[in-house]
Amino acid sequence: MKKLALLITTFMFIAGITTAQNRVFTKTGKIEFDATAPSSPETIHAVNQKATSVLDLETGAMQFAVLMKAFHFEKALMQEHFNENYVESDKFPKADFKGSISNFPELNLSKDGMYDVSIKGTLTIHGVKKEVEAKGKLTVKGGSVTSGISEFVILLSDFNIEVPTLVRDKVNKEAKITVKVDYEPMKSS
Repeated sequence: MKKLALLITTFMFIAGITTAQNRVFTKTGKIEFDATAPSSPETIHAVNQKATSVLDLETGAMQFAVLMKAFHFEKALMQEHFNENYVESDKFPKADFKGSISNFPELNLSKDGMYDVSIKGTLTIHGVKKEVEAKGKLTVKGGSVTSGISEFVILLSDFNIEVPTLVRDKVNKEAKITVKVDYEPMKSS
């Protein structure tokens, strides 16, 4: 009985190591948000450099999570309005994405280079879930994914984010989201 328990424990430990070795992650992903209206002299732009992400190198599954209060604007008043009036950060403290690389089976990530990817999944912002698709690129160096980039546009109204009439000429109805991540291998615990 002790040998069986030891064998099961050993198998679970090895499976955990294998799983961790097939994933890359970051805690310092960069997400930029730009909702500057075309005719506005004022820039509505914020940067968050604390996004977390995990990418499974066997399945192409990926996840992102970001705290809304970690977005930084050039002007403190914009940041205050963003958190209190638009995304209501106290009520909806984070945004996340859960999805996968839809063309993952076609990629040969064992070879160094840059790969075009198509990403599909569910983006949750302001408590609203919405299916999104985006194009991006993954960079492979030394036989592992080391970075990823993507850019896509969302409609603020899709996430129940209302722009007050007073500032409608300054805030675009669409927001451009830019994602840049540097991945490192996930270590087993």
